Amino acid sequence: MTRVLMCLGVAALLAACGADGEPVRPSLNAGLGISGSGVHVGGAIGVRKGPVSVSVGL
Repeated sequence: MTRVLMCLGVAALLAACGADGEPVRPSLNAGLGISGSGVHVGGAIGVRKGPVSVSVGL
């Protein structure tokens, strides 16, 4: 599992720096919610290139 995550990280780094073509711009979303049950923090990290968008929520 660690090997797969490392390979995905290297691929994302190469795509973000433009070594394999035009660079893609990463995005970061963060949120804070307050409710009767407490404070909730959330966020997402993603990349978008053309019509394709990939993101991971935290």
